[in-house]
Amino acid sequence: MPDSSPYPGRHARFVRLAETERPALTLHIDGQACSALTGDTLLVALLSHRRRLRDSDFGDGPRAGFCLMGACQDCWVWTPEGGRLRACSTVVEDGMSVCTRPPRAHWNATPDLLHSLSTHAPEAGA
Repeated sequence: MPDSSPYPGRHARFVRLAETERPALTLHIDGQACSALTGDTLLVALLSHRRRLRDSDFGDGPRAGFCLMGACQDCWVWTPEGGRLRACSTVVEDGMSVCTRPPRAHWNATPDLLHSLSTHAPEAGA
């Protein structure tokens, strides 16, 4: 799978070692075109391109998923329209778009989240 990381120079958290023959799909992560394979969850797709999944809603730092089975709610991401998706249990669809930060029009960023973004993800433009 070609590297289309939206953050050049940073290594992905996940490295695919098997099942590389599955058909490729395209999705958009924070507006950047990225690839995934048929059957991947959003969590796999996101962490195959970056080190972090998102920032905590409570200002306590970056998140990369925790339980990996839909119980802890640590892997929420958003659709551009403001809908929330659990990255660990949502299967990637071709052409899907996700945001790793709440869309401002739908979810106001709290002061804690803005501080965390400026500290941990200055490229996010917080």
